[in-house]
Amino acid sequence: MKSQEIRDLSPQELEDRIAELEEEMFRLRLQNQTGQLENPLRIRMARRDLARCKTIRNEVARRGA
Repeated sequence: MKSQEIRDLSPQELEDRIAELEEEMFRLRLQNQTGQLENPLRIRMARRDLARCKTIRNEVARRGA
């Protein structure tokens, strides 16, 4: 997900996306530990998407404060 796409989300949509990504990271880590993960690079992509979302959430929060 690109930064501009994330910035276009409403605050509630952004929180929902963060929750989805955290759940996805949990599932990916679990699959990795059990040897069921087919594409290990998906962990990296999900982690970076989550970091992007959290960074933008913090930027918006600082601007509002």
